[in-house]
Amino acid sequence: MFPQNHQSWYILSLKFCYVLNDKFSWFHLSLTVATQDELKAAYRRLCMLYHPDKHRDPELKRQAEHLFNLVHEAYEVLRDPQSRAIYDIYGKRGLDVEGWEVVERKRTPAEIREEYERLQTEREERRLQQRTNPKGTISVGIDATDLFDRYEEDYEDAVGGGGGGVPHVEINKMHISQSIEAPLTTKDTAILSGSLSTHNGNGGGNINLALRRVTSAKGWGEVELGAGDTHGPLLGMKIFRNLTPRFFVTAQCGLQFSSRGVRPGVTTVFARHLDKNTMGYLQWRWGIQSSMNTSVVRDTKSSHFTFAAQLGVPHTFIMMSYQYKFQDEDQTKIKGSVKSGFFGTVVEYGAERKISRHSVLGATVSVVRLSLSSRGFYSNITYFFPIHLTDQLLPSAVFYATVGPLVFYLAIQQLVIRPYLRAQKEQDLEKQQESSASNIARKKQEAESAVSSPGRRWGLIVLNAWYGKFVTDNSRRHERAKVIDVTVPLQCLVKDSKLILTEATKSGLPGFYDPCVGEDKSLKVLYQFRGVMHQVLSGDSEPLRIPKQSHRIDADT
Repeated sequence: MFPQNHQSWYILSLKFCYVLNDKFSWFHLSLTVATQDELKAAYRRLCMLYHPDKHRDPELKRQAEHLFNLVHEAYEVLRDPQSRAIYDIYGKRGLDVEGWEVVERKRTPAEIREEYERLQTEREERRLQQRTNPKGTISVGIDATDLFDRYEEDYEDAVGGGGGGVPHVEINKMHISQSIEAPLTTKDTAILSGSLSTHNGNGGGNINLALRRVTSAKGWGEVELGAGDTHGPLLGMKIFRNLTPRFFVTAQCGLQFSSRGVRPGVTTVFARHLDKNTMGYLQWRWGIQSSMNTSVVRDTKSSHFTFAAQLGVPHTFIMMSYQYKFQDEDQTKIKGSVKSGFFGTVVEYGAERKISRHSVLGATVSVVRLSLSSRGFYSNITYFFPIHLTDQLLPSAVFYATVGPLVFYLAIQQLVIRPYLRAQKEQDLEKQQESSASNIARKKQEAESAVSSPGRRWGLIVLNAWYGKFVTDNSRRHERAKVIDVTVPLQCLVKDSKLILTEATKSGLPGFYDPCVGEDKSLKVLYQFRGVMHQVLSGDSEPLRIPKQSHRIDADT
Protein backbone atom coordinates (compact mmCIF):
# COMPACT_ATOMS: atom_id res chain seq x y z
CA MET A 1 0.00 0.00 0.00
CA PHE A 2 2.88 2.35 0.75
CA PRO A 3 5.67 2.86 -1.79
CA GLN A 4 9.20 2.28 -0.68
CA ASN A 5 10.22 5.84 -1.47
CA HIS A 6 12.77 7.15 0.99
CA GLN A 7 12.74 10.75 -0.14
CA SER A 8 10.94 13.35 1.94
CA TRP A 9 7.18 13.77 1.62
CA TYR A 10 7.33 16.24 -1.29
CA ILE A 11 3.64 16.61 -1.91
CA LEU A 12 1.97 19.56 -3.55
CA SER A 13 -0.90 18.02 -5.49
CA LEU A 14 -2.25 14.61 -4.48
CA LYS A 15 -2.88 12.90 -7.81
CA PHE A 16 -3.67 9.23 -7.79
CA CYS A 17 -1.82 6.54 -9.64
CA TYR A 18 -3.95 3.41 -9.49
CA VAL A 19 -2.48 0.18 -10.79
CA LEU A 20 -5.08 -2.32 -12.00
CA ASN A 21 -3.46 -5.32 -10.32
CA ASP A 22 -4.11 -3.54 -6.99
CA LYS A 23 -0.57 -4.16 -5.87
CA PHE A 24 0.48 -0.52 -5.52
CA SER A 25 -1.83 2.41 -5.01
CA TRP A 26 -0.47 5.77 -3.99
CA PHE A 27 0.03 9.42 -4.82
CA HIS A 28 2.41 11.09 -7.25
CA LEU A 29 4.92 13.17 -5.35
CA SER A 30 5.94 16.56 -6.66
CA LEU A 31 9.06 18.49 -5.72
CA THR A 32 7.57 21.08 -3.34
CA VAL A 33 7.00 20.46 0.36
CA ALA A 34 3.28 20.62 1.08
CA THR A 35 2.08 22.64 4.04
CA GLN A 36 -0.60 21.38 6.41
CA ASP A 37 -3.17 23.70 4.79
CA GLU A 38 -2.32 22.34 1.34
CA LEU A 39 -2.58 18.77 2.60
CA LYS A 40 -5.94 19.46 4.19
CA ALA A 41 -7.30 21.11 1.05
CA ALA A 42 -6.09 18.25 -1.17
CA TYR A 43 -7.51 15.70 1.27
CA ARG A 44 -10.96 17.30 1.16
CA ARG A 45 -10.88 17.56 -2.63
CA LEU A 46 -9.94 13.90 -3.06
CA CYS A 47 -12.51 12.77 -0.49
CA MET A 48 -15.22 14.52 -2.48
CA LEU A 49 -13.90 13.02 -5.71
CA TYR A 50 -13.69 9.41 -4.50
CA HIS A 51 -16.56 9.30 -2.04
CA PRO A 52 -18.40 5.96 -2.59
CA ASP A 53 -21.84 7.58 -2.41
CA LYS A 54 -21.14 9.51 -5.63
CA HIS A 55 -21.05 6.30 -7.71
CA ARG A 56 -24.01 4.05 -8.47
CA ASP A 57 -22.25 1.37 -10.52
CA PRO A 58 -21.24 -1.45 -8.07
CA GLU A 59 -17.77 -1.90 -9.59
CA LEU A 60 -17.01 1.81 -9.65
CA LYS A 61 -18.37 2.15 -6.13
CA ARG A 62 -16.08 -0.64 -4.93
CA GLN A 63 -13.03 0.98 -6.53
CA ALA A 64 -14.00 4.40 -5.19
CA GLU A 65 -14.36 2.99 -1.69
CA HIS A 66 -10.90 1.43 -1.94
CA LEU A 67 -9.38 4.73 -3.12
CA PHE A 68 -11.27 6.67 -0.47
CA ASN A 69 -9.73 4.47 2.26
CA LEU A 70 -6.28 4.98 0.74
CA VAL A 71 -6.73 8.73 0.80
CA HIS A 72 -7.72 8.64 4.46
CA GLU A 73 -4.82 6.37 5.43
CA ALA A 74 -2.29 8.49 3.54
CA TYR A 75 -3.60 11.67 5.11
CA GLU A 76 -3.34 10.21 8.62
CA VAL A 77 0.36 9.55 7.98
CA LEU A 78 1.06 12.87 6.24
CA ARG A 79 -0.58 15.04 8.89
CA ASP A 80 1.56 13.60 11.71
CA PRO A 81 5.21 14.84 11.59
CA GLN A 82 6.55 11.76 13.40
CA SER A 83 4.74 9.30 11.12
CA ARG A 84 6.03 11.22 8.09
CA ALA A 85 9.58 11.09 9.44
CA ILE A 86 9.33 7.36 10.17
CA TYR A 87 8.04 6.63 6.68
CA ASP A 88 10.65 8.92 5.15
CA ILE A 89 13.38 6.70 6.63
CA TYR A 90 11.89 3.19 6.65
CA GLY A 91 8.72 3.24 4.58
CA LYS A 92 5.73 1.06 5.39
CA ARG A 93 7.74 -1.47 7.43
CA GLY A 94 8.74 1.31 9.83
CA LEU A 95 5.11 2.21 10.52
CA ASP A 96 4.28 -1.44 11.21
CA VAL A 97 6.76 -1.74 14.10
CA GLU A 98 5.06 -1.77 17.50
CA GLY A 99 6.15 0.69 20.18
CA TRP A 100 6.12 4.07 18.40
CA GLU A 101 3.14 5.18 20.49
CA VAL A 102 5.32 5.34 23.63
CA VAL A 103 8.30 7.02 21.98
CA GLU A 104 8.95 10.66 22.78
CA ARG A 105 7.84 12.83 19.89
CA LYS A 106 9.75 15.60 18.06
CA ARG A 107 12.79 13.43 17.41
CA THR A 108 15.40 13.93 14.74
CA PRO A 109 15.84 11.44 11.85
CA ALA A 110 18.94 10.02 13.53
CA GLU A 111 17.02 9.45 16.77
CA ILE A 112 14.13 7.87 14.86
CA ARG A 113 16.56 5.53 13.09
CA GLU A 114 18.12 4.50 16.42
CA GLU A 115 14.69 4.00 18.00
CA TYR A 116 13.51 1.91 15.05
CA GLU A 117 16.49 -0.42 15.34
CA ARG A 118 15.85 -0.85 19.06
CA LEU A 119 12.14 -1.60 18.58
CA GLN A 120 12.92 -3.98 15.72
CA THR A 121 15.44 -5.88 17.86
CA GLU A 122 12.98 -6.14 20.74
CA ARG A 123 10.26 -7.41 18.42
CA GLU A 124 12.54 -10.12 17.00
CA GLU A 125 13.57 -11.17 20.52
CA ARG A 126 9.93 -11.41 21.63
CA ARG A 127 9.00 -13.38 18.52
CA LEU A 128 11.87 -15.86 19.02
CA GLN A 129 11.11 -16.21 22.71
CA GLN A 130 7.42 -16.85 22.08
CA ARG A 131 8.21 -19.52 19.51
CA THR A 132 10.92 -21.38 21.44
CA ASN A 133 10.04 -20.54 25.09
CA PRO A 134 13.53 -21.39 26.42
CA LYS A 135 13.82 -22.16 30.13
CA GLY A 136 16.85 -23.07 32.19
CA THR A 137 17.99 -23.67 35.73
CA ILE A 138 21.51 -23.64 37.15
CA SER A 139 21.99 -24.73 40.77
CA VAL A 140 25.29 -24.74 42.66
CA GLY A 141 25.25 -26.29 46.15
CA ILE A 142 27.83 -25.02 48.64
CA ASP A 143 28.80 -26.84 51.84
CA ALA A 144 29.77 -24.25 54.45
CA THR A 145 29.08 -26.30 57.60
CA ASP A 146 32.69 -25.89 58.70
CA LEU A 147 31.88 -22.24 59.54
CA PHE A 148 29.69 -23.29 62.48
CA ASP A 149 30.04 -27.08 62.99
CA ARG A 150 33.77 -27.34 63.81
CA TYR A 151 35.27 -30.57 65.16
CA GLU A 152 36.14 -30.72 68.84
CA GLU A 153 39.55 -29.34 69.71
CA ASP A 154 40.91 -32.66 70.99
CA TYR A 155 40.02 -34.36 67.70
CA GLU A 156 41.62 -31.56 65.71
CA ASP A 157 44.78 -31.79 67.78
CA ALA A 158 44.85 -35.55 67.27
CA VAL A 159 44.77 -35.24 63.51
CA GLY A 160 47.10 -32.23 63.58
CA GLY A 161 44.55 -29.84 62.17
CA GLY A 162 44.80 -27.11 64.79
CA GLY A 163 41.89 -24.98 65.89
CA GLY A 164 42.95 -21.82 64.15
CA GLY A 165 42.72 -23.04 60.56
CA VAL A 166 40.66 -21.45 57.82
CA PRO A 167 37.13 -22.97 57.60
CA HIS A 168 36.72 -25.34 54.71
CA VAL A 169 34.03 -24.32 52.18
CA GLU A 170 33.42 -26.42 49.07
CA ILE A 171 30.98 -26.98 46.22
CA ASN A 172 29.41 -30.40 46.79
CA LYS A 173 26.69 -30.52 44.12
CA MET A 174 25.64 -28.93 40.85
CA HIS A 175 22.60 -29.21 38.64
CA ILE A 176 21.93 -27.79 35.17
CA SER A 177 18.70 -28.19 33.21
CA GLN A 178 17.44 -26.64 29.98
CA SER A 179 14.33 -26.96 27.83
CA ILE A 180 13.27 -25.50 24.49
CA GLU A 181 10.15 -25.72 22.34
CA ALA A 182 9.93 -26.03 18.56
CA PRO A 183 6.53 -25.51 16.88
CA LEU A 184 6.08 -28.10 14.12
CA THR A 185 2.58 -27.11 12.95
CA THR A 186 -0.17 -24.90 14.31
CA LYS A 187 -1.23 -27.80 16.58
CA ASP A 188 1.98 -29.78 17.13
CA THR A 189 4.96 -28.78 19.28
CA ALA A 190 8.18 -30.65 20.08
CA ILE A 191 9.77 -30.04 23.49
CA LEU A 192 13.41 -31.00 24.06
CA SER A 193 14.81 -30.94 27.60
CA GLY A 194 17.85 -32.24 29.38
CA SER A 195 19.69 -32.07 32.67
CA LEU A 196 23.10 -32.79 34.21
CA SER A 197 23.78 -33.17 37.92
CA THR A 198 26.61 -34.15 40.23
CA HIS A 199 26.75 -34.72 44.00
CA ASN A 200 29.89 -35.50 45.99
CA GLY A 201 31.73 -36.72 42.93
CA ASN A 202 28.91 -38.83 41.48
CA GLY A 203 26.90 -37.51 38.57
CA GLY A 204 24.64 -38.28 35.68
CA GLY A 205 22.25 -36.83 33.20
CA ASN A 206 19.19 -37.45 31.10
CA ILE A 207 17.49 -36.14 27.98
CA ASN A 208 13.76 -36.05 27.23
CA LEU A 209 11.75 -35.48 24.07
CA ALA A 210 8.04 -34.69 24.24
CA LEU A 211 5.54 -34.27 21.40
CA ARG A 212 2.46 -32.20 22.26
CA ARG A 213 -0.68 -31.93 20.14
CA VAL A 214 -3.56 -29.53 20.74
CA THR A 215 -6.62 -31.68 20.16
CA SER A 216 -9.21 -28.94 20.62
CA ALA A 217 -9.80 -25.60 22.28
CA LYS A 218 -10.40 -27.51 25.53
CA GLY A 219 -7.36 -29.74 25.76
CA TRP A 220 -4.12 -31.26 24.54
CA GLY A 221 -2.16 -34.49 24.79
CA GLU A 222 1.56 -35.20 25.13
CA VAL A 223 3.82 -38.22 24.67
CA GLU A 224 7.26 -38.21 26.34
CA LEU A 225 10.37 -40.32 25.71
CA GLY A 226 13.43 -40.13 27.93
CA ALA A 227 16.81 -41.74 28.47
CA GLY A 228 19.62 -41.28 30.97
CA ASP A 229 22.12 -42.96 33.28
CA THR A 230 20.38 -41.97 36.51
CA HIS A 231 16.90 -43.47 36.14
CA GLY A 232 17.00 -45.38 32.86
CA PRO A 233 14.64 -45.12 29.87
CA LEU A 234 11.25 -43.43 30.38
CA LEU A 235 7.96 -43.67 28.48
CA GLY A 236 5.14 -41.38 29.53
CA MET A 237 1.89 -39.77 28.46
CA LYS A 238 0.09 -36.64 29.70
CA ILE A 239 -3.41 -35.34 29.01
CA PHE A 240 -4.95 -31.95 29.85
CA ARG A 241 -8.67 -31.24 29.55
CA ASN A 242 -10.97 -28.36 30.44
CA LEU A 243 -14.18 -29.97 31.67
CA THR A 244 -15.93 -26.64 32.35
CA PRO A 245 -14.76 -22.99 32.17
CA ARG A 246 -13.88 -23.22 35.90
CA PHE A 247 -12.73 -26.84 36.21
CA PHE A 248 -9.92 -28.79 34.52
CA VAL A 249 -8.09 -32.08 34.99
CA THR A 250 -4.56 -33.29 34.20
CA ALA A 251 -3.66 -36.99 34.02
CA GLN A 252 -0.14 -38.37 33.62
CA CYS A 253 1.19 -41.93 33.51
CA GLY A 254 4.64 -43.31 32.88
CA LEU A 255 6.88 -46.37 32.85
CA GLN A 256 10.39 -46.08 34.29
CA PHE A 257 12.78 -48.84 33.16
CA SER A 258 15.74 -49.67 35.36
CA SER A 259 17.91 -52.59 36.48
CA ARG A 260 15.34 -53.32 39.18
CA GLY A 261 12.58 -53.74 36.62
CA VAL A 262 9.72 -51.60 35.37
CA ARG A 263 8.30 -48.98 37.74
CA PRO A 264 4.88 -47.63 36.75
CA GLY A 265 3.52 -44.34 37.97
CA VAL A 266 0.23 -42.44 37.70
CA THR A 267 -0.56 -38.84 38.68
CA THR A 268 -3.95 -37.14 38.47
CA VAL A 269 -4.67 -33.49 39.30
CA PHE A 270 -8.11 -31.90 39.59
CA ALA A 271 -8.26 -28.11 39.73
CA ARG A 272 -11.10 -25.63 40.11
CA HIS A 273 -11.42 -21.84 40.19
CA LEU A 274 -12.96 -21.08 43.59
CA ASP A 275 -13.18 -17.37 42.79
CA LYS A 276 -11.45 -14.78 40.63
CA ASN A 277 -8.12 -15.05 42.49
CA THR A 278 -8.30 -18.47 44.17
CA MET A 279 -7.56 -21.96 42.84
CA GLY A 280 -8.15 -25.29 44.55
CA TYR A 281 -6.14 -28.43 43.66
CA LEU A 282 -6.56 -32.12 44.49
CA GLN A 283 -3.70 -34.43 43.49
CA TRP A 284 -3.42 -38.21 43.67
CA ARG A 285 -0.12 -39.97 42.95
CA TRP A 286 0.52 -43.71 42.75
CA GLY A 287 3.87 -45.35 42.13
CA ILE A 288 7.30 -44.95 43.66
CA GLN A 289 6.16 -42.20 46.05
CA SER A 290 2.40 -42.59 46.51
CA SER A 291 0.56 -39.68 48.08
CA MET A 292 -2.61 -37.58 48.12
CA ASN A 293 -2.28 -33.80 48.23
CA THR A 294 -4.77 -30.96 48.45
CA SER A 295 -3.92 -27.26 48.22
CA VAL A 296 -5.53 -23.83 47.97
CA VAL A 297 -3.69 -21.01 46.20
CA ARG A 298 -4.82 -17.39 46.29
CA ASP A 299 -2.96 -14.88 44.13
CA THR A 300 -3.84 -11.17 44.10
CA LYS A 301 -2.08 -8.01 43.02
CA SER A 302 -0.60 -7.47 46.50
CA SER A 303 -0.20 -10.98 47.94
CA HIS A 304 0.17 -14.72 47.28
CA PHE A 305 -1.07 -17.32 49.78
CA THR A 306 -0.76 -21.12 49.67
CA PHE A 307 -2.05 -23.81 52.01
CA ALA A 308 -1.31 -27.49 51.33
CA ALA A 309 -1.73 -30.81 53.11
CA GLN A 310 -0.31 -34.18 52.01
CA LEU A 311 -0.70 -37.79 53.12
CA GLY A 312 1.80 -40.19 51.64
CA VAL A 313 4.94 -42.27 51.71
CA PRO A 314 7.54 -41.19 52.67
CA HIS A 315 6.34 -37.60 53.32
CA THR A 316 3.24 -36.47 55.20
CA PHE A 317 3.03 -32.77 56.02
CA ILE A 318 1.02 -29.56 56.12
CA MET A 319 2.41 -26.35 54.66
CA MET A 320 1.41 -22.70 54.66
CA SER A 321 3.19 -19.85 52.85
CA TYR A 322 2.51 -16.15 52.37
CA GLN A 323 4.11 -13.62 50.03
CA TYR A 324 3.55 -9.86 50.12
CA LYS A 325 4.10 -7.85 46.92
CA PHE A 326 5.11 -4.22 47.27
CA GLN A 327 3.66 -1.91 44.64
CA ASP A 328 6.96 -0.31 43.66
CA GLU A 329 9.05 -0.12 40.52
CA ASP A 330 11.45 -2.82 41.75
CA GLN A 331 8.61 -5.35 42.34
CA THR A 332 9.89 -6.13 45.83
CA LYS A 333 8.45 -9.24 47.52
CA ILE A 334 8.86 -10.66 51.01
CA LYS A 335 7.78 -14.19 51.86
CA GLY A 336 7.61 -16.71 54.64
CA SER A 337 6.47 -20.32 55.01
CA VAL A 338 6.08 -23.06 57.61
CA LYS A 339 6.13 -26.76 56.75
CA SER A 340 5.60 -29.44 59.40
CA GLY A 341 5.46 -33.22 59.07
CA PHE A 342 6.98 -36.52 60.19
CA PHE A 343 10.41 -35.21 59.21
CA GLY A 344 10.12 -32.23 61.59
CA THR A 345 9.38 -28.55 61.02
CA VAL A 346 10.89 -26.29 58.35
CA VAL A 347 10.67 -22.51 58.57
CA GLU A 348 11.61 -20.39 55.57
CA TYR A 349 11.68 -16.65 55.03
CA GLY A 350 13.16 -14.45 52.36
CA ALA A 351 12.78 -11.63 49.86
CA GLU A 352 13.36 -10.87 46.21
CA ARG A 353 13.68 -7.72 44.15
CA LYS A 354 14.03 -6.73 40.53
CA ILE A 355 17.45 -5.18 39.96
CA SER A 356 17.31 -4.61 36.19
CA ARG A 357 15.02 -5.08 33.24
CA HIS A 358 15.73 -8.81 32.92
CA SER A 359 17.14 -9.69 36.36
CA VAL A 360 15.58 -10.58 39.71
CA LEU A 361 17.64 -11.23 42.86
CA GLY A 362 16.27 -13.11 45.86
CA ALA A 363 17.43 -14.86 49.04
CA THR A 364 15.72 -17.43 51.27
CA VAL A 365 16.75 -18.74 54.71
CA SER A 366 15.62 -22.30 55.52
CA VAL A 367 15.73 -23.28 59.20
CA VAL A 368 15.72 -27.04 59.78
CA ARG A 369 19.27 -27.87 59.22
CA LEU A 370 20.14 -24.26 58.57
CA SER A 371 20.80 -23.33 54.97
CA LEU A 372 20.81 -20.14 52.89
CA SER A 373 19.53 -20.18 49.33
CA SER A 374 20.03 -17.26 46.97
CA ARG A 375 18.11 -17.07 43.71
CA GLY A 376 18.91 -15.04 40.65
CA PHE A 377 16.69 -14.81 37.58
CA TYR A 378 17.93 -13.47 34.26
CA SER A 379 15.68 -13.59 31.20
CA ASN A 380 14.38 -17.21 31.30
CA ILE A 381 17.28 -18.72 33.24
CA THR A 382 17.11 -19.19 37.01
CA TYR A 383 20.27 -19.45 39.11
CA PHE A 384 20.19 -21.11 42.55
CA PHE A 385 23.01 -21.03 45.10
CA PRO A 386 21.94 -23.08 48.16
CA ILE A 387 24.50 -22.75 50.97
CA HIS A 388 24.39 -25.38 53.72
CA LEU A 389 25.52 -23.65 56.94
CA THR A 390 24.88 -26.09 59.79
CA ASP A 391 23.02 -29.25 60.80
CA GLN A 392 22.11 -27.70 64.14
CA LEU A 393 19.80 -24.84 65.08
CA LEU A 394 22.33 -22.24 66.22
CA PRO A 395 21.33 -18.60 66.94
CA SER A 396 24.57 -17.34 65.44
CA ALA A 397 23.92 -19.19 62.19
CA VAL A 398 20.37 -17.80 61.99
CA PHE A 399 21.69 -14.28 62.60
CA TYR A 400 24.41 -14.42 59.96
CA ALA A 401 22.13 -16.13 57.42
CA THR A 402 19.63 -13.28 57.84
CA VAL A 403 21.94 -10.28 58.13
CA GLY A 404 24.63 -11.44 55.69
CA PRO A 405 22.51 -11.32 52.52
CA LEU A 406 21.08 -7.91 53.52
CA VAL A 407 24.54 -6.42 54.02
CA PHE A 408 25.76 -7.99 50.78
CA TYR A 409 22.77 -6.65 48.81
CA LEU A 410 23.09 -3.13 50.24
CA ALA A 411 26.81 -3.10 49.44
CA ILE A 412 26.20 -4.27 45.86
CA GLN A 413 23.35 -1.76 45.53
CA GLN A 414 25.49 1.18 46.65
CA LEU A 415 28.80 0.21 45.05
CA VAL A 416 27.72 -1.43 41.78
CA ILE A 417 24.05 -1.16 40.79
CA ARG A 418 23.33 2.50 41.55
CA PRO A 419 26.60 3.84 40.05
CA TYR A 420 25.95 1.76 36.92
CA LEU A 421 22.37 3.02 36.52
CA ARG A 422 23.48 6.60 37.22
CA ALA A 423 26.19 6.34 34.56
CA GLN A 424 23.65 4.95 32.08
CA LYS A 425 21.28 7.87 32.73
CA GLU A 426 24.11 10.38 32.33
CA GLN A 427 25.11 8.81 29.01
CA ASP A 428 21.52 8.94 27.77
CA LEU A 429 21.31 12.57 28.91
CA GLU A 430 24.50 13.49 27.04
CA LYS A 431 23.20 11.80 23.88
CA GLN A 432 19.93 13.69 24.18
CA GLN A 433 21.75 17.01 24.61
CA GLU A 434 24.02 16.36 21.62
CA SER A 435 21.15 15.27 19.37
CA SER A 436 19.02 18.28 20.28
CA ALA A 437 21.84 20.86 20.09
CA SER A 438 21.21 21.80 16.44
CA ASN A 439 17.46 21.95 16.96
CA ILE A 440 17.86 24.18 20.03
CA ALA A 441 20.16 26.54 18.09
CA ARG A 442 17.58 26.90 15.32
CA LYS A 443 14.78 27.45 17.81
CA LYS A 444 16.91 30.00 19.64
CA GLN A 445 17.34 32.04 16.49
CA GLU A 446 13.60 31.91 15.83
CA ALA A 447 12.78 32.91 19.41
CA GLU A 448 15.24 35.81 19.41
CA SER A 449 13.79 37.07 16.15
CA ALA A 450 10.28 36.80 17.54
CA VAL A 451 11.16 38.61 20.78
CA SER A 452 13.03 41.43 19.04
CA SER A 453 10.25 42.12 16.53
CA PRO A 454 8.40 45.43 17.19
CA GLY A 455 5.01 43.74 17.02
CA ARG A 456 5.76 41.59 20.08
CA ARG A 457 6.65 44.45 22.41
CA TRP A 458 3.29 44.26 24.21
CA GLY A 459 2.84 40.51 23.91
CA LEU A 460 4.16 37.69 26.09
CA ILE A 461 7.96 37.67 26.28
CA VAL A 462 9.88 35.12 28.35
CA LEU A 463 12.81 37.02 29.83
CA ASN A 464 14.35 34.21 31.90
CA ALA A 465 13.34 30.60 32.60
CA TRP A 466 15.12 27.94 34.62
CA TYR A 467 14.25 24.29 35.12
CA GLY A 468 15.64 21.90 37.73
CA LYS A 469 16.23 21.72 41.48
CA PHE A 470 16.02 25.01 43.39
CA VAL A 471 17.35 25.37 46.94
CA THR A 472 15.05 27.72 48.86
CA ASP A 473 15.37 26.32 52.40
CA ASN A 474 18.04 28.13 54.46
CA SER A 475 18.93 24.88 56.23
CA ARG A 476 19.94 23.40 52.87
CA ARG A 477 22.17 26.23 51.64
CA HIS A 478 25.12 23.88 51.44
CA GLU A 479 23.38 22.01 48.61
CA ARG A 480 24.02 23.19 45.08
CA ALA A 481 21.12 24.13 42.85
CA LYS A 482 20.91 22.05 39.65
CA VAL A 483 19.11 24.07 36.99
CA ILE A 484 19.31 24.65 33.25
CA ASP A 485 18.38 27.72 31.22
CA VAL A 486 15.22 27.01 29.19
CA THR A 487 14.39 30.59 28.19
CA VAL A 488 14.62 29.96 24.45
CA PRO A 489 12.78 26.61 24.37
CA LEU A 490 9.98 28.07 26.49
CA GLN A 491 9.64 31.13 24.25
CA CYS A 492 9.25 28.81 21.28
CA LEU A 493 6.19 27.29 22.94
CA VAL A 494 4.44 30.67 23.22
CA LYS A 495 1.54 31.01 20.78
CA ASP A 496 -0.71 34.06 20.47
CA SER A 497 0.85 35.53 23.63
CA LYS A 498 -0.14 32.46 25.64
CA LEU A 499 1.83 29.59 27.15
CA ILE A 500 -0.05 26.44 28.17
CA LEU A 501 1.72 23.40 29.66
CA THR A 502 -0.25 20.26 30.50
CA GLU A 503 -0.05 18.11 33.64
CA ALA A 504 3.07 16.11 32.79
CA THR A 505 6.79 16.19 33.52
CA LYS A 506 8.45 19.09 31.76
CA SER A 507 11.66 17.20 31.01
CA GLY A 508 10.00 15.85 27.86
CA LEU A 509 9.35 19.30 26.36
CA PRO A 510 11.39 20.26 23.25
CA GLY A 511 14.74 21.69 24.33
CA PHE A 512 14.35 20.45 27.94
CA TYR A 513 16.20 17.63 29.68
CA ASP A 514 16.45 16.32 33.25
CA PRO A 515 19.40 18.04 35.02
CA CYS A 516 18.91 16.13 38.29
CA VAL A 517 17.58 12.62 37.72
CA GLY A 518 15.45 11.30 40.58
CA GLU A 519 15.13 14.64 42.44
CA ASP A 520 12.23 17.08 42.77
CA LYS A 521 12.25 19.72 40.04
CA SER A 522 10.47 23.00 39.32
CA LEU A 523 10.14 25.53 36.52
CA LYS A 524 10.78 29.21 37.35
CA VAL A 525 9.71 31.77 34.76
CA LEU A 526 10.25 35.53 34.65
CA TYR A 527 8.18 37.02 31.82
CA GLN A 528 6.85 40.34 30.56
CA PHE A 529 3.28 40.86 29.39
CA ARG A 530 2.02 44.20 28.12
CA GLY A 531 5.09 45.88 29.55
CA VAL A 532 4.53 44.51 33.09
CA MET A 533 6.85 42.04 34.84
CA HIS A 534 5.50 38.66 36.00
CA GLN A 535 7.07 35.70 37.81
CA VAL A 536 5.90 32.15 38.62
CA LEU A 537 7.35 28.96 40.14
CA SER A 538 5.65 25.74 38.99
CA GLY A 539 6.19 22.13 40.03
CA ASP A 540 7.54 19.60 37.54
CA SER A 541 4.22 17.85 36.89
CA GLU A 542 1.90 20.78 37.59
CA PRO A 543 -0.05 22.38 34.72
CA LEU A 544 0.97 25.94 33.88
CA ARG A 545 -0.94 28.67 32.08
CA ILE A 546 0.46 32.16 31.57
CA PRO A 547 -0.07 35.06 31.61
CA LYS A 548 -2.00 35.35 34.85
CA GLN A 549 -2.82 38.34 37.02
CA SER A 550 -1.59 36.45 40.12
CA HIS A 551 1.92 36.26 38.63
CA ARG A 552 2.26 40.03 38.45
CA ILE A 553 5.18 41.66 40.28
CA ASP A 554 4.59 44.98 42.01
CA ALA A 555 6.65 47.91 40.83
CA ASP A 556 8.21 48.31 44.27
CA THR A 557 9.35 44.68 44.22
